Amino acid sequence: MRQATKLLQVQTSRQGLIEVTREIVDWIETQAFAEGLLTIFCRHTSASLLIQENAAPEVRSDIEAYFAEIAPEDAGRYRHDDEGPDDMPAHLRTALTQVQLSIPLIGGRLALGTWQGIYLFEHRRVPHRRSLALHLIGA
Repeated sequence: MRQATKLLQVQTSRQGLIEVTREIVDWIETQAFAEGLLTIFCRHTSASLLIQENAAPEVRSDIEAYFAEIAPEDAGRYRHDDEGPDDMPAHLRTALTQVQLSIPLIGGRLALGTWQGIYLFEHRRVPHRRSLALHLIGA
């Protein structure tokens, strides 16, 4: 049994879904694992992770619109606004999604479905440098 780890840095420029599948797959390929399990952990409270459709861009825009509706930026609605009006809605959106994903590695490849991609979901409007901890265990 072997293990490998990496901190993947992702520069965001806006709110929304940012696909990180290629960067993760590229790293996995350098590890030469045949079978295993990848864990991805988002090290932030105002960004999260999703596995989602990666073919139709309308899926991403619909998801972004949905989260804007259920956790709106609304001055005066939240007590926590230390970093601006998108601060507390960002925390709520993270609480409603996930900060960790586990994906099997089968035959040296992530067992993602045909139309699935891995996304960092940036919930803040201003650019951020986000850190994803990758942990691969297997053989």
